[in-house]
Amino acid sequence: MTLLRQTIGTGEGAIGAAILSLLILIAVFASVLCPGDPLNIAGPPLTPPFTQGSLPLGTDSLGRDLLAGVVHGTRTSLSVGLAAAAAAMAFGVCIGLAAGFSGGIVDEALMRLVDAFQIVPGFLLALAFVSVAGSSAHVIVIAIALGAWAGPARLMRAQVLSIREREYVAAARVIGAGPAEIVFKEILPNALPPVLSLSAIIVAAAILTESALSFLGLSDPNVVTWGSMMSEGRNVLRSATWLSIFPGLALLTTVIGIYLLGEGVTKAIGRGRPGS
Repeated sequence: MTLLRQTIGTGEGAIGAAILSLLILIAVFASVLCPGDPLNIAGPPLTPPFTQGSLPLGTDSLGRDLLAGVVHGTRTSLSVGLAAAAAAMAFGVCIGLAAGFSGGIVDEALMRLVDAFQIVPGFLLALAFVSVAGSSAHVIVIAIALGAWAGPARLMRAQVLSIREREYVAAARVIGAGPAEIVFKEILPNALPPVLSLSAIIVAAAILTESALSFLGLSDPNVVTWGSMMSEGRNVLRSATWLSIFPGLALLTTVIGIYLLGEGVTKAIGRGRPGS
């Protein structure tokens, strides 16, 4: 709670938190704001925006409500982005913690695994994985997490290597604390905050990756996404520009909000360090 208050206390953090809070509310209440299936036909094809009260953003080339697509796409993008980031952070923290605390051959083996995943660009890894395993939401989450966990793992290892030699850790060993107690009571709470500052970058990258996969047609066809909406709009980009503009603006707003919140978290963590 202290970190959250400090984050909101920064200008960037307050703006980012406001944007993300609004997007989360839209995602949670998407079925209330735009009831029914967003993939259903709602009106004449290619209805321009702001010409019909029941279709404020117009319709796409099949006559589907564009506002309903943008609103329900918010739920898809945020759920996939947050789930992928949570999986990547959890796995990366565990690997980095194990490598940094164990040292020796365990550290060497785990770091070579990290190097192997960092060699391949995250988007290409996700693209290959989805192409082979399918395009369901769970597969996309796993695919994005596979390309994002190496960064948190490497940073977590560096933090653990620095912390495990400090005096309070040595004091814990002297009084008879076991390895698990040292890890979870002394090392992890102090090593985790800098790693958490990466979460905003990972969430933003995950949402962009999901949109890119959807744009290429590698997403669940029964779920509306911003990427698939922009992909459909590119075929009529000159005559119906709004089909790509509105989901693109939603994607841009989301990424900016996450970036600003991440900047606020970084500043809050910096203020909390000694001597800052």
